[in-house]
Amino acid sequence: MSVFPQGFLWGGALAANQSEGAYREGGKGLSTVDMIPHGEHRMPVKLGLEKRFQLRDDEFYPSHDAIDFYHRYKDDIALMAEMGFTVFRTSIAWSRLYPDGDELTPNEEGIAFYRAVFEECKKYGIEPLVTLCHFDVPMHLVTEYGSWRNRKMVEFFTRYARTCFEAFDGLVKYWLTFNEINIMLHSPFSGAGLVFGGR
Repeated sequence: MSVFPQGFLWGGALAANQSEGAYREGGKGLSTVDMIPHGEHRMPVKLGLEKRFQLRDDEFYPSHDAIDFYHRYKDDIALMAEMGFTVFRTSIAWSRLYPDGDELTPNEEGIAFYRAVFEECKKYGIEPLVTLCHFDVPMHLVTEYGSWRNRKMVEFFTRYARTCFEAFDGLVKYWLTFNEINIMLHSPFSGAGLVFGGR
């Protein structure tokens, strides 16, 4: 029987926008995924064909509640440990650290949340593997700057990335920049905050 080599990373993956919920708690700002509804408008919004800069009361938004990882992360990480995970691939919600995306200083409540998550992982010997941007551009950067159409985004993303590297130094060894960077070709709004439609 074959066995995995020593140090083999075995685990699973989530994204902040798919798991956390708590979309308006802890100082978090709105992100692109928070604007994507369930139902008939989902694909037009994701594709950037339908402009969606306001939430609607008559629609359901899956990211708003998700699996409530924000409040239940300790239970979820304990279950991961029970399954023998040695790695947990997740992401940081950019808008939880920088609610608008262009602030000069981060939201300390957001930093405290992710620090607690990564410390909980370490408690069980689980290595966090963290993506900086998984379909999660702050909406303010979309409405005020046009998202990645604007070169200012490089400055904003660099500040955000540097904050993550410094705040979680010693807790996170493995980093990824963008999840499925090619998704901006297939799903421009969810992947990069790009909008082409006018409705």
